[in-house]
Amino acid sequence: MAFDEMYGGRHIRGMRGPSGEPVVLVDGRPLHLMRCADGGWVTPVDHYESCPTPLAATRAAVDELGPAPLSRYAAGHGGHPGGSPRGVHT
Repeated sequence: MAFDEMYGGRHIRGMRGPSGEPVVLVDGRPLHLMRCADGGWVTPVDHYESCPTPLAATRAAVDELGPAPLSRYAAGHGGHPGGSPRGVHT
């Protein structure tokens, strides 16, 4: 699962965390990955495209971001201001 490369003008890096979960950084900023029921992966940047691997999900997030910086809120899910206490957003 480990990767360390330049993609779309960004430095993307992935490794296993202490519990075996994937940990991903885009230009040194954390990007949260979520496992889908189909076995794929999504990120807060794009909840709609299930990708087969953490690398593919990271690349899809970079493609979606374009030149915009990765938000500090992309490190977690459901924790941004104005979100509900249960992480539900409308």
